[in-house]
Amino acid sequence: MSELRNDRYLRALLREPVDKTPVWVMRQAGRYLPEYREVRAKAGDFMTLCSTPDLACEVTLQPLRRFELDAAIIFSDILTIPDAMGLGLHFVAGEGPKFTKPIQSAADIAKLGVPDMASELRYVMDAISVTRRELNGDVPLIGFSGSPWTLACYMVEGGASKDFGKVKGMMFDAPEQMHKLLDIMAQSVTAYLNAQIAAGAQSVMLFDTWGGTLSTRDYQQFSLAYMQQIISGLTRESEGRKVPVTVFTKGGGQWLPLIAAVGCDAVGVDWTTDLSVAREAVNGKVALQGNMDPCVLYANKARIEQEVASVLASFGEGEGHVFNLGHGIHPTIDPDHMGCLIDAVHNLSVPYHQG
Repeated sequence: MSELRNDRYLRALLREPVDKTPVWVMRQAGRYLPEYREVRAKAGDFMTLCSTPDLACEVTLQPLRRFELDAAIIFSDILTIPDAMGLGLHFVAGEGPKFTKPIQSAADIAKLGVPDMASELRYVMDAISVTRRELNGDVPLIGFSGSPWTLACYMVEGGASKDFGKVKGMMFDAPEQMHKLLDIMAQSVTAYLNAQIAAGAQSVMLFDTWGGTLSTRDYQQFSLAYMQQIISGLTRESEGRKVPVTVFTKGGGQWLPLIAAVGCDAVGVDWTTDLSVAREAVNGKVALQGNMDPCVLYANKARIEQEVASVLASFGEGEGHVFNLGHGIHPTIDPDHMGCLIDAVHNLSVPYHQG
Protein backbone atom coordinates (compact mmCIF):
# COMPACT_ATOMS: atom_id res chain seq x y z
CA MET A 1 0.00 0.00 0.00
CA SER A 2 1.36 3.42 -0.93
CA GLU A 3 1.54 5.63 2.12
CA LEU A 4 -0.62 8.72 2.05
CA ARG A 5 -0.02 11.44 4.60
CA ASN A 6 -3.54 12.75 4.02
CA ASP A 7 -6.14 10.16 2.94
CA ARG A 8 -9.11 12.12 4.33
CA TYR A 9 -10.67 12.44 0.85
CA LEU A 10 -10.50 8.71 0.07
CA ARG A 11 -11.85 7.82 3.52
CA ALA A 12 -14.79 10.21 3.17
CA LEU A 13 -15.71 8.72 -0.22
CA LEU A 14 -15.86 5.30 1.44
CA ARG A 15 -17.86 6.76 4.38
CA GLU A 16 -15.07 6.00 6.84
CA PRO A 17 -14.29 8.22 9.86
CA VAL A 18 -12.34 11.44 9.26
CA ASP A 19 -11.15 14.21 11.60
CA LYS A 20 -12.64 16.99 9.43
CA THR A 21 -14.52 17.25 6.14
CA PRO A 22 -12.16 16.99 3.15
CA VAL A 23 -12.34 19.63 0.43
CA TRP A 24 -11.25 20.02 -3.16
CA VAL A 25 -12.75 22.17 -5.91
CA MET A 26 -13.69 21.37 -9.49
CA ARG A 27 -11.35 23.27 -11.85
CA GLN A 28 -9.08 24.07 -8.89
CA ALA A 29 -6.18 24.08 -11.36
CA GLY A 30 -7.21 26.83 -13.71
CA ARG A 31 -7.55 30.38 -14.95
CA TYR A 32 -8.32 32.03 -11.59
CA LEU A 33 -4.66 31.43 -10.61
CA PRO A 34 -2.08 33.87 -12.07
CA GLU A 35 0.56 31.12 -12.02
CA TYR A 36 -1.73 28.96 -14.20
CA ARG A 37 -2.11 31.80 -16.71
CA GLU A 38 1.68 32.08 -16.92
CA VAL A 39 2.12 28.38 -17.74
CA ARG A 40 -0.82 28.50 -20.17
CA ALA A 41 0.83 31.40 -22.03
CA LYS A 42 4.12 29.50 -22.12
CA ALA A 43 2.39 26.41 -23.55
CA GLY A 44 0.89 28.47 -26.37
CA ASP A 45 -2.46 26.70 -26.55
CA PHE A 46 -4.72 24.68 -24.29
CA MET A 47 -4.21 21.23 -25.85
CA THR A 48 -0.42 21.65 -25.74
CA LEU A 49 -0.79 22.34 -22.03
CA CYS A 50 -2.94 19.20 -21.60
CA SER A 51 -0.72 16.97 -23.72
CA THR A 52 2.66 17.95 -22.23
CA PRO A 53 2.97 15.81 -19.06
CA ASP A 54 5.40 18.10 -17.20
CA LEU A 55 3.20 21.15 -17.82
CA ALA A 56 0.01 19.27 -16.90
CA CYS A 57 1.73 18.14 -13.69
CA GLU A 58 2.85 21.67 -12.88
CA VAL A 59 -0.65 23.16 -13.15
CA THR A 60 -2.13 20.20 -11.24
CA LEU A 61 0.19 20.99 -8.32
CA GLN A 62 -0.21 24.81 -8.35
CA PRO A 63 -3.38 25.00 -6.21
CA LEU A 64 -1.86 22.58 -3.67
CA ARG A 65 1.06 24.93 -3.12
CA ARG A 66 -1.36 27.72 -2.23
CA PHE A 67 -4.13 25.90 -0.37
CA GLU A 68 -4.55 23.05 2.13
CA LEU A 69 -6.56 20.94 -0.32
CA ASP A 70 -7.30 17.29 0.40
CA ALA A 71 -6.94 16.03 -3.17
CA ALA A 72 -5.34 16.87 -6.50
CA ILE A 73 -7.17 16.31 -9.80
CA ILE A 74 -5.09 15.67 -12.89
CA PHE A 75 -5.12 18.61 -15.28
CA SER A 76 -6.73 17.44 -18.50
CA ASP A 77 -9.89 17.94 -20.56
CA ILE A 78 -13.06 15.87 -20.85
CA LEU A 79 -12.71 15.83 -24.66
CA THR A 80 -9.42 13.91 -24.85
CA ILE A 81 -11.18 10.71 -26.01
CA PRO A 82 -13.05 12.24 -28.98
CA ASP A 83 -9.85 14.11 -29.84
CA ALA A 84 -7.99 10.77 -29.95
CA MET A 85 -10.76 9.47 -32.23
CA GLY A 86 -9.67 12.02 -34.83
CA LEU A 87 -12.59 14.45 -34.72
CA GLY A 88 -10.33 17.51 -34.95
CA LEU A 89 -10.67 19.13 -31.55
CA HIS A 90 -9.67 22.79 -31.35
CA PHE A 91 -10.53 25.69 -29.08
CA VAL A 92 -12.00 28.98 -30.31
CA ALA A 93 -11.50 32.04 -28.10
CA GLY A 94 -14.76 33.01 -26.42
CA GLU A 95 -16.58 29.96 -27.83
CA GLY A 96 -14.80 26.98 -26.28
CA PRO A 97 -14.21 23.55 -27.85
CA LYS A 98 -15.08 22.79 -31.48
CA PHE A 99 -14.78 19.69 -33.65
CA THR A 100 -13.95 20.01 -37.33
CA LYS A 101 -15.44 16.55 -38.02
CA PRO A 102 -18.61 16.20 -35.90
CA ILE A 103 -20.61 12.96 -35.86
CA GLN A 104 -23.52 13.36 -38.28
CA SER A 105 -24.40 9.90 -39.54
CA ALA A 106 -24.33 6.15 -38.96
CA ALA A 107 -21.31 6.05 -41.29
CA ASP A 108 -19.45 8.48 -39.01
CA ILE A 109 -20.21 6.30 -35.98
CA ALA A 110 -19.07 3.16 -37.83
CA LYS A 111 -15.61 4.72 -38.30
CA LEU A 112 -15.10 5.19 -34.56
CA GLY A 113 -13.06 2.79 -32.48
CA VAL A 114 -11.77 2.68 -28.91
CA PRO A 115 -8.52 4.69 -28.86
CA ASP A 116 -5.27 2.96 -27.91
CA MET A 117 -4.59 4.22 -24.38
CA ALA A 118 -0.90 3.28 -24.53
CA SER A 119 -0.23 5.46 -27.58
CA GLU A 120 -3.01 7.92 -28.47
CA LEU A 121 -3.73 8.91 -24.85
CA ARG A 122 -0.40 8.09 -23.31
CA TYR A 123 0.21 11.77 -22.48
CA VAL A 124 -2.62 11.60 -19.89
CA MET A 125 -1.13 8.51 -18.25
CA ASP A 126 2.35 10.05 -18.29
CA ALA A 127 0.96 13.20 -16.62
CA ILE A 128 -0.63 11.03 -13.91
CA SER A 129 2.61 9.08 -13.32
CA VAL A 130 4.71 12.26 -13.09
CA THR A 131 2.16 13.95 -10.81
CA ARG A 132 1.93 10.94 -8.46
CA ARG A 133 5.71 11.03 -8.13
CA GLU A 134 5.72 14.78 -7.44
CA LEU A 135 2.86 14.56 -4.93
CA ASN A 136 4.99 12.08 -3.00
CA GLY A 137 2.08 10.85 -0.89
CA ASP A 138 0.87 14.28 0.24
CA VAL A 139 -2.72 13.88 -1.01
CA PRO A 140 -4.54 11.49 -3.38
CA LEU A 141 -4.74 12.10 -7.13
CA ILE A 142 -8.12 12.06 -8.90
CA GLY A 143 -8.50 10.87 -12.49
CA PHE A 144 -11.61 11.65 -14.55
CA SER A 145 -13.54 11.42 -17.76
CA GLY A 146 -16.62 12.92 -19.31
CA SER A 147 -19.65 10.60 -19.38
CA PRO A 148 -20.64 8.96 -22.69
CA TRP A 149 -23.72 11.20 -23.03
CA THR A 150 -21.75 14.39 -22.33
CA LEU A 151 -19.02 13.40 -24.80
CA ALA A 152 -21.66 12.53 -27.41
CA CYS A 153 -23.22 15.97 -26.94
CA TYR A 154 -19.99 17.68 -28.00
CA MET A 155 -19.25 15.15 -30.74
CA VAL A 156 -22.65 15.45 -32.43
CA GLU A 157 -23.18 19.17 -31.85
CA GLY A 158 -19.62 19.92 -32.97
CA GLY A 159 -19.05 21.97 -29.81
CA ALA A 160 -21.06 23.58 -27.02
CA SER A 161 -24.82 23.94 -27.50
CA LYS A 162 -27.75 25.87 -26.08
CA ASP A 163 -30.58 23.53 -27.09
CA PHE A 164 -28.81 20.20 -27.91
CA GLY A 165 -31.02 19.97 -31.01
CA LYS A 166 -28.64 17.82 -33.06
CA VAL A 167 -27.77 15.28 -30.39
CA LYS A 168 -31.32 15.00 -29.09
CA GLY A 169 -32.56 14.89 -32.69
CA MET A 170 -30.38 11.82 -33.27
CA MET A 171 -31.50 10.33 -29.95
CA PHE A 172 -35.20 10.63 -30.83
CA ASP A 173 -34.99 10.00 -34.59
CA ALA A 174 -32.34 7.26 -34.64
CA PRO A 175 -32.08 5.79 -31.12
CA GLU A 176 -30.21 2.67 -32.29
CA GLN A 177 -27.58 4.91 -33.85
CA MET A 178 -27.25 6.88 -30.63
CA HIS A 179 -26.97 3.70 -28.55
CA LYS A 180 -24.19 2.51 -30.87
CA LEU A 181 -22.29 5.77 -30.34
CA LEU A 182 -22.81 5.69 -26.57
CA ASP A 183 -21.65 2.07 -26.35
CA ILE A 184 -18.39 2.92 -28.15
CA MET A 185 -17.91 5.86 -25.80
CA ALA A 186 -18.64 3.70 -22.72
CA GLN A 187 -16.05 1.13 -23.83
CA SER A 188 -13.56 3.95 -24.43
CA VAL A 189 -14.20 5.63 -21.06
CA THR A 190 -13.87 2.30 -19.23
CA ALA A 191 -10.49 1.65 -20.86
CA TYR A 192 -9.44 5.27 -20.27
CA LEU A 193 -10.26 5.31 -16.55
CA ASN A 194 -8.68 1.88 -16.00
CA ALA A 195 -5.51 3.14 -17.70
CA GLN A 196 -5.56 6.19 -15.40
CA ILE A 197 -5.89 3.92 -12.35
CA ALA A 198 -3.00 1.74 -13.60
CA ALA A 199 -0.93 4.93 -14.04
CA GLY A 200 -1.60 5.99 -10.44
CA ALA A 201 -5.02 7.68 -10.13
CA GLN A 202 -6.34 6.83 -6.64
CA SER A 203 -9.95 7.84 -7.30
CA VAL A 204 -11.89 8.48 -10.51
CA MET A 205 -14.81 10.71 -11.39
CA LEU A 206 -17.38 10.74 -14.19
CA PHE A 207 -18.49 14.22 -15.23
CA ASP A 208 -21.99 14.00 -16.70
CA THR A 209 -22.23 17.72 -17.42
CA TRP A 210 -25.20 17.50 -19.80
CA GLY A 211 -27.19 14.61 -18.29
CA GLY A 212 -29.48 17.13 -16.62
CA THR A 213 -30.79 18.26 -20.02
CA LEU A 214 -32.66 14.96 -20.44
CA SER A 215 -36.06 13.71 -19.26
CA THR A 216 -36.06 11.05 -16.54
CA ARG A 217 -36.75 8.27 -19.05
CA ASP A 218 -34.05 9.44 -21.47
CA TYR A 219 -31.55 10.09 -18.69
CA GLN A 220 -31.90 6.48 -17.56
CA GLN A 221 -31.59 5.05 -21.06
CA PHE A 222 -29.02 7.33 -22.66
CA SER A 223 -26.85 8.54 -19.77
CA LEU A 224 -27.15 6.56 -16.56
CA ALA A 225 -27.17 3.10 -18.18
CA TYR A 226 -23.83 3.82 -19.84
CA MET A 227 -22.27 5.17 -16.66
CA GLN A 228 -23.40 1.98 -14.93
CA GLN A 229 -21.76 -0.02 -17.74
CA ILE A 230 -18.51 1.85 -17.15
CA ILE A 231 -18.59 1.43 -13.37
CA SER A 232 -19.15 -2.31 -13.69
CA GLY A 233 -15.96 -2.54 -15.78
CA LEU A 234 -13.66 -0.43 -13.60
CA THR A 235 -10.68 -1.56 -11.54
CA ARG A 236 -11.90 -1.00 -7.99
CA GLU A 237 -8.70 -1.76 -6.09
CA SER A 238 -5.11 -0.69 -6.74
CA GLU A 239 -1.95 -0.56 -4.61
CA GLY A 240 -3.80 -2.33 -1.79
CA ARG A 241 -6.52 0.35 -1.57
CA LYS A 242 -10.03 0.71 -2.86
CA VAL A 243 -10.36 3.10 -5.80
CA PRO A 244 -13.56 5.09 -5.15
CA VAL A 245 -15.75 6.20 -8.06
CA THR A 246 -17.77 9.45 -8.06
CA VAL A 247 -20.60 10.25 -10.49
CA PHE A 248 -21.63 13.87 -11.00
CA THR A 249 -24.68 14.72 -13.10
CA LYS A 250 -25.14 18.49 -13.20
CA GLY A 251 -28.85 19.16 -12.73
CA GLY A 252 -29.41 15.56 -11.60
CA GLY A 253 -30.71 16.16 -8.06
CA GLN A 254 -34.09 14.59 -8.82
CA TRP A 255 -32.37 11.30 -9.79
CA LEU A 256 -30.17 10.79 -6.74
CA PRO A 257 -31.70 7.43 -5.72
CA LEU A 258 -31.21 6.14 -9.29
CA ILE A 259 -27.60 7.37 -9.44
CA ALA A 260 -26.80 5.91 -6.01
CA ALA A 261 -27.89 2.48 -7.27
CA VAL A 262 -25.40 2.18 -10.18
CA GLY A 263 -22.46 0.96 -8.09
CA CYS A 264 -20.56 4.20 -7.52
CA ASP A 265 -19.10 5.16 -4.12
CA ALA A 266 -20.10 8.82 -4.18
CA VAL A 267 -22.50 11.15 -5.97
CA GLY A 268 -21.75 14.78 -6.78
CA VAL A 269 -24.55 17.26 -6.05
CA ASP A 270 -24.94 20.75 -7.50
CA TRP A 271 -26.24 23.71 -5.47
CA THR A 272 -29.86 23.29 -6.57
CA THR A 273 -30.33 20.34 -4.20
CA ASP A 274 -30.03 20.77 -0.44
CA LEU A 275 -27.54 18.27 1.01
CA SER A 276 -29.98 17.21 3.73
CA VAL A 277 -32.47 16.25 0.99
CA ALA A 278 -29.71 14.52 -0.97
CA ARG A 279 -28.57 12.58 2.09
CA GLU A 280 -32.09 11.34 2.71
CA ALA A 281 -32.50 10.43 -0.97
CA VAL A 282 -29.38 8.23 -1.13
CA ASN A 283 -30.20 6.64 2.25
CA GLY A 284 -26.61 5.89 3.30
CA LYS A 285 -25.76 3.98 0.11
CA VAL A 286 -23.11 6.45 -1.10
CA ALA A 287 -21.06 9.44 0.00
CA LEU A 288 -21.99 12.91 -1.25
CA GLN A 289 -19.79 15.56 -2.84
CA GLY A 290 -20.72 19.25 -2.97
CA ASN A 291 -22.33 21.63 -3.12
CA MET A 292 -21.71 25.36 -2.65
CA ASP A 293 -22.72 27.72 -5.47
CA PRO A 294 -19.41 28.86 -7.11
CA CYS A 295 -20.73 32.45 -7.20
CA VAL A 296 -20.57 32.62 -3.39
CA LEU A 297 -16.82 33.09 -3.93
CA TYR A 298 -17.56 36.56 -5.36
CA ALA A 299 -18.85 37.60 -1.91
CA ASN A 300 -16.85 38.91 1.04
CA LYS A 301 -14.99 36.45 3.25
CA ALA A 302 -17.50 36.60 6.10
CA ARG A 303 -20.26 35.63 3.66
CA ILE A 304 -18.15 32.78 2.26
CA GLU A 305 -17.61 31.42 5.79
CA GLN A 306 -21.33 31.74 6.49
CA GLU A 307 -22.16 29.72 3.37
CA VAL A 308 -19.58 27.05 4.21
CA ALA A 309 -21.20 26.72 7.65
CA SER A 310 -24.60 26.41 5.99
CA VAL A 311 -23.48 23.63 3.61
CA LEU A 312 -21.80 21.70 6.43
CA ALA A 313 -24.91 22.03 8.61
CA SER A 314 -27.06 20.86 5.73
CA PHE A 315 -25.12 17.58 5.49
CA GLY A 316 -24.95 17.34 9.28
CA GLU A 317 -23.00 14.98 11.51
CA GLY A 318 -21.33 11.80 10.41
CA GLU A 319 -19.22 10.52 7.57
CA GLY A 320 -19.52 10.53 3.82
CA HIS A 321 -19.21 14.18 2.81
CA VAL A 322 -16.59 15.70 0.51
CA PHE A 323 -16.97 19.47 0.38
CA ASN A 324 -16.85 20.95 -3.12
CA LEU A 325 -18.50 23.60 -5.23
CA GLY A 326 -21.62 22.58 -7.14
CA HIS A 327 -19.68 23.10 -10.38
CA GLY A 328 -16.27 24.44 -11.46
CA ILE A 329 -14.68 27.53 -9.92
CA HIS A 330 -15.15 30.61 -12.13
CA PRO A 331 -12.05 32.06 -13.83
CA THR A 332 -12.61 35.54 -12.35
CA ILE A 333 -12.63 34.46 -8.67
CA ASP A 334 -10.04 36.03 -6.33
CA PRO A 335 -7.66 33.22 -5.22
CA ASP A 336 -7.75 34.59 -1.65
CA HIS A 337 -11.46 33.78 -1.55
CA MET A 338 -10.66 30.19 -2.47
CA GLY A 339 -8.20 30.11 0.45
CA CYS A 340 -10.95 31.41 2.74
CA LEU A 341 -13.25 28.58 1.57
CA ILE A 342 -10.66 25.84 2.21
CA ASP A 343 -9.77 27.13 5.69
CA ALA A 344 -13.43 27.56 6.64
CA VAL A 345 -14.28 23.97 5.65
CA HIS A 346 -11.46 22.55 7.75
CA ASN A 347 -12.07 24.78 10.77
CA LEU A 348 -15.87 24.61 10.86
CA SER A 349 -16.25 20.90 10.08
CA VAL A 350 -14.37 19.46 13.09
CA PRO A 351 -17.45 19.32 15.40
CA TYR A 352 -19.35 17.24 12.82
CA HIS A 353 -16.81 14.40 13.17
CA GLN A 354 -16.51 14.04 16.94
CA GLY A 355 -19.35 11.55 17.41
